[in-house]
Amino acid sequence: MPGRCRFNLLPAPAAVILLGLGSSAHAQAIPWTSGEFASPWNAQKIFEPSSLPDRTDPDNREEIPPEDMPVKKRQQPGYEPVGIRAGSWMFNPSLTAGTFYDSNVFASNSTKRSDIAAVIEPTLRAHSLWGRHGVDLKLNAQQTLYNQNSSLNQTNASLKGNGWLDITKDTMLLSSFQIAHLNEGVGTLGSPSNAISPTPYNLMSGDVTLRREFNRLTTSIGFRTDSYDFQSTRAQDGSVINQDARDGQIYALHSRIDYAISSTLGWFGGVEGNQRDIRGTPGHTLDSQGYRALSGITIGLSNLVTGEFGAGYVQQRFDDPSIGMIEGPSYRARLTWRPTRLLDVHFNAEQLVTQTSDTSATGVLANAVQLGVDYELRRNIILSVAGGYENDRFFGQLRKDNVLTSDTRVKYLVNRFGAVSAYYRYTKRDSDVPVFSFDKHLVGMNVTAQF
Repeated sequence: MPGRCRFNLLPAPAAVILLGLGSSAHAQAIPWTSGEFASPWNAQKIFEPSSLPDRTDPDNREEIPPEDMPVKKRQQPGYEPVGIRAGSWMFNPSLTAGTFYDSNVFASNSTKRSDIAAVIEPTLRAHSLWGRHGVDLKLNAQQTLYNQNSSLNQTNASLKGNGWLDITKDTMLLSSFQIAHLNEGVGTLGSPSNAISPTPYNLMSGDVTLRREFNRLTTSIGFRTDSYDFQSTRAQDGSVINQDARDGQIYALHSRIDYAISSTLGWFGGVEGNQRDIRGTPGHTLDSQGYRALSGITIGLSNLVTGEFGAGYVQQRFDDPSIGMIEGPSYRARLTWRPTRLLDVHFNAEQLVTQTSDTSATGVLANAVQLGVDYELRRNIILSVAGGYENDRFFGQLRKDNVLTSDTRVKYLVNRFGAVSAYYRYTKRDSDVPVFSFDKHLVGMNVTAQF
């Protein structure tokens, strides 16, 4: 659709039950978490929920008990990792091994093949124990080996880190980086429809943000860059699918203001401008420039309800006239409700503009709504259930996709040295272009040893 493309904000459809698995390939443009597998267009960290400023004296603050922490983040006494201390540093090694069954490994609606795979994932975390400032590093590798379809084998490796520098009592410099070799799974939004292998790519990213507090007012300004180098994948007929069209850099300048109206209510305003220099296909560049601005409220009713609700405007102008400009109202919502100390209910809704390259260059408007529940059956047994719906509208080709996902996961902490988890995921993508439609079941189990 050439020229300017406008859209209206529509009511979000009802959610279904699902739990996200960070280590498996996602078919959505908006993943459940912003971890290492998050796509470049979802790197707008300035819009992540921000807690209300804590005005209490740091010397008089009491340590937060485990029962007041989120269910999935709390560490009960006797189950926390021991760690290895070396001077002012703490090291936490871990090793995860598991297996899973995939009912549709190629995410195809015509050639459905099932297989089982083994996964091994060593991790080493190192973080400083300094009184001021801080550094947190994580070295991670993951290898997945399939029993019958070796073309799907993949190895991921990454080094991530973040740090903070206390310049003054009210001023802090925040930074983060990532150097990684990753793989985009078959069936994801950017993967070619006839691919039988994951698409490997190298990622280098970094962000520097200056944060300053003025009594009730908190401000921040920062710059982020992401560099992507995609390699080739293979088609069903054995030919090589070149993915150089997706190489490029993304630059973003972001700023945010938070004002604490009271201890339970705040206002925020955030804006991010971006320059996306993406190669694209011959005659169809994916270069674009745009911005996203949101404003709304932040709520924090003790441990009962926390969240953030924002609305604003998004605009992305693509250099390719067949895509044109995508603009219109935008929104983002994050809400956590804790009716009891054993139960967390999460609700997320978001809209963003992204791009993909398969046989042609296209822009994508993605809308998603997600609902999840984390329940502490016992101190060492956590059950998580969640669900989501996403609508992907394509500009530059006649295509509209709907994605439904449902997941369930249970985690059993044996002791502070080990844990066992099991999960089930169902994904269904319905597309106006039948070749992109598929559904799959994923069932797996992991065992983790940590120190």
